[in-house]
Amino acid sequence: MNRIPYLLLDIDGVLIPFPDADKSIPATHRCHQVHLTGCPDPIEVWLNPAHGPLITDAINTGLVQPVWCTSWRIDASHQIGPLIGLPAFEHIELPRLPITTSHPDGYLWKRDHVEPWLADAPAVWIDDDFTTLDHQWANNRTTRGAATLLIEPDPYQGLRPEHIQSALTWAASVARGTASA
Repeated sequence: MNRIPYLLLDIDGVLIPFPDADKSIPATHRCHQVHLTGCPDPIEVWLNPAHGPLITDAINTGLVQPVWCTSWRIDASHQIGPLIGLPAFEHIELPRLPITTSHPDGYLWKRDHVEPWLADAPAVWIDDDFTTLDHQWANNRTTRGAATLLIEPDPYQGLRPEHIQSALTWAASVARGTASA
């Protein structure tokens, strides 16, 4: 069984912050045009160039194994990662569902696909859209021996260095066998 925790990374609200009420984006982010698979027109995204080195440094510690966990699917490695200097890495194949809310069952819809993919592997999941039920799920996984940590950035600010530091501190505790949710 994989003892190095997966680092599950979302994109929207994590790497690409949402505009706030006045349509502003953090000054740390730069505009890019990307071409999504199956979409004829490019879309505009805002990315922080410091995120690439931040995530690369985290990966290079050997404490986490990165996996995209985003509705961007394969485009995460082909369109987003290269813009901030990340290598391609695995992604969880999330279906394109006709949902109108990210919590159709009271929890983040991705969880139905993440749970079987993870099996009993430890994971730190960074996403901006968890609910109380997701945190209960993480606690339950940890209790049964599959250490799980959820980190929820502010979707208008996105990923911050302290989120990655929290992930690495927790992953080090997994390696020592002292992790908790």
